[in-house]
Amino acid sequence: MVNQRPVKRVFILGMDGAGNFIQQTDTPVIDSFLQKGALTYMAQAESPTISAECWGSVLHGVVPEKHQLNNDIAASEHFPTDSPHPSLFRLARETWPNAKLASFTGWSPINNGIIEEGLGIHKESLPDAELVVSLQQYVENNPDVKLLFMQLDEPDGSGHAHGYGPDSPEYLKSITACDQLFGKVLGTIEKLGLLEDSLVILITDHGGGGEHQYGHGSDHPMDKNVFWGCVGPGVEPGTKIAQLSIVDTAAIVAYALGMETPAHWDAKLPHSLFGEQG
Repeated sequence: MVNQRPVKRVFILGMDGAGNFIQQTDTPVIDSFLQKGALTYMAQAESPTISAECWGSVLHGVVPEKHQLNNDIAASEHFPTDSPHPSLFRLARETWPNAKLASFTGWSPINNGIIEEGLGIHKESLPDAELVVSLQQYVENNPDVKLLFMQLDEPDGSGHAHGYGPDSPEYLKSITACDQLFGKVLGTIEKLGLLEDSLVILITDHGGGGEHQYGHGSDHPMDKNVFWGCVGPGVEPGTKIAQLSIVDTAAIVAYALGMETPAHWDAKLPHSLFGEQG
């Protein structure tokens, strides 16, 4: 199915390991922005609730059993360009050979091992604050970018160091800090007049603190339940999403951009998200 709404580009803006704990700390940017579109605090991470498995599902549209990514593989191998499970970036490159595509990550294995090499994707991996400055400069110079992905890493790092969840002040502060960085990115997008014809997705990959205070990977609700939201053409303010897995992000992006989706994808388009879906 092809979206007839005027979406010219998609921004996927993510932070790592934040679960749905934006409910327990100050995130004024996310809260205000997502009032303009759809939001759920009960999206489901993929299992196991680990970064490579989860971001792999977001970007490749299939569950971990199919994309076969884990943290060790992502850190040491390039994702095969002839895989039957292409990333959104590979689909975009095959659809638009000359489109501008970009990925900015705090955790370098996403760029090096989860997103394919050799596709002409602008990739940068830097600490969160530096990453956002570089991303802002890129968008200002390339407002015609077709697909841009961002992953901020600090909430996960803080969770491992200080513990995850509502009883960990340092962890909650790291989520608030990422909210402020989201604000810088969204401010640039708005300043350039890109919001009206862009789909902007705000996402995290997993939570933490379920079975182990300083870790994640289980199916405990603290690890599995995550926030997910988006704003853009066709998404009405206050839209409720009854059921969504983070793997569905790929189908949403493909639909918004009008890309054909592989028949074997596990990613599904939520019927309640876009108005024309009823």
